Amino acid sequence: MPVSRAVPVPPPYPREPARHPVPAAPPRLAVLAGSLLVVAALAAGIATLGEGASAFQGIDDLWMSSMRGTPDDAVTGVAHALDVLGGPLGMVVPLVLTGCLAVYGRWRSGAFVFAACVLANIVVVLPVKQLIDRPRPPEPWVLVGGGSFPSGQVFTVTTLVMVAGVVLFPPAVRRWWWPFATVLVAATVWSRTWLHTQWLSDAVAGAAMGAGVVLLLWSAFARLLGEEACRAASGRLWD
Repeated sequence: MPVSRAVPVPPPYPREPARHPVPAAPPRLAVLAGSLLVVAALAAGIATLGEGASAFQGIDDLWMSSMRGTPDDAVTGVAHALDVLGGPLGMVVPLVLTGCLAVYGRWRSGAFVFAACVLANIVVVLPVKQLIDRPRPPEPWVLVGGGSFPSGQVFTVTTLVMVAGVVLFPPAVRRWWWPFATVLVAATVWSRTWLHTQWLSDAVAGAAMGAGVVLLLWSAFARLLGEEACRAASGRLWD
């Protein structure tokens, strides 16, 4: 007698689609790490207040004394290029990226980029600069505004490279992107001190504050980014 074979019955509801690798999910301790970085940066700024010398002034002076060059040499040209990335270009790129993501139906990622790279610069960096109001090093080589702490350029570059890693690159590329991003942030820290526009502690605080803000916002946007990832995996970004 022929043996009857059971016909598989499809599930009544569609299965949960596999999670798309972009945008990335935040790390488990993102809130804790982000909070510690922001608090540490603020504490460093508060330590510069008062009539006496800054708690970091000795290290800052030692580092600044090693930044020997001239405003016209080739190394200074590299520093100027990094200064542009953290300055005007650093504001244009996030706006363009936000618009491109929105056009392709990824408005959640666009909102995350805008919040981390544009709003945070206005809501976090500018008030802290006014609160701390630390004088800049004497005779900077480029035009600068008031308030040396924290470095707005380093903050901008840090937030930009971090959000790019989150919303643009799949895991295989992201593993290589993070080391490159770290080198780029470190180079920006160097450029700010080489141009005599900020003390070393100001630049490092800008990187710490930028990384902390991105981690906190990454966690805050986690649900929306996860929803976008699932929609992208199932081809339903516009639903």
